Amino acid sequence: MRRPGVPAIRVAMMPRDTNAMGTIFGGVILSYLDQAGAVEAHRHTAHPIVTVAMREVVFKRPVFVGDLVSFYARTVRKGRTSITVRVDVEAERAGAPGKRFPVTHAEVIYVAVDAERKPLPLRA
Repeated sequence: MRRPGVPAIRVAMMPRDTNAMGTIFGGVILSYLDQAGAVEAHRHTAHPIVTVAMREVVFKRPVFVGDLVSFYARTVRKGRTSITVRVDVEAERAGAPGKRFPVTHAEVIYVAVDAERKPLPLRA
């Protein structure tokens, strides 16, 4: 995993985020992953953006309550109306400061839209 220096967002996992197995629910991670990608995408347009696709997400390791999860985002492609952002996710286990491990990654595609939610050029 290529990890840029500063995370787009960093979140401490809380008990409310757990699933029936006692680990952090995958949907919680996906939500933050989408938010981190949007932080990066907004650097390229002043227009509102919407998420149109999230490429394959595979969870490599579980995340637990108390873990500090970092979401690193970087732009990998810009089209006329779209921005593709890669988000790398890593966790730092509670009680083991400095010990980080990869959780997942994804490419997220965002499209700039107008007030009627129709695609428009990034620089329009």
